[in-house]
Amino acid sequence: MEIKKYTFQIHGDNRGQLVAIEEFSDIPFAIKRVYYMYDTTKGVRRGYHAHKNLQQILICVKGNCKILLDDGTEKQEILLDKPYEGLYIANNIWREMFDFSEDAVLMVLASEKYDEADYIRNYNDFLTFVGKDN
Repeated sequence: MEIKKYTFQIHGDNRGQLVAIEEFSDIPFAIKRVYYMYDTTKGVRRGYHAHKNLQQILICVKGNCKILLDDGTEKQEILLDKPYEGLYIANNIWREMFDFSEDAVLMVLASEKYDEADYIRNYNDFLTFVGKDN
């Protein structure tokens, strides 16, 4: 499984730092939805799904968290702890977000608007969808 992290350009001076992200320039898709998670209760895991078509960039803009990625064959755990770094997640990848720091804010840039029909929420259904159910 190929993991792709994007390091975004930081613009800063004595006033502070700024990161700008442009579709098709800094990330490989048009941004159709943005959402973020915060105040995640200690010990809680989020996600537990894959998408049939949607692509995402995850950015922990404050604090840190871990992401488990699973393509049905291989699993990898990624630490997100830099506000200028984004983790690209293609479609057909199971994801779980966990081990959030108390101050974590995880922002997600999505290639599509919310569509429940695009979600695969059962792990066995995911394995069948990616052809790994043997």
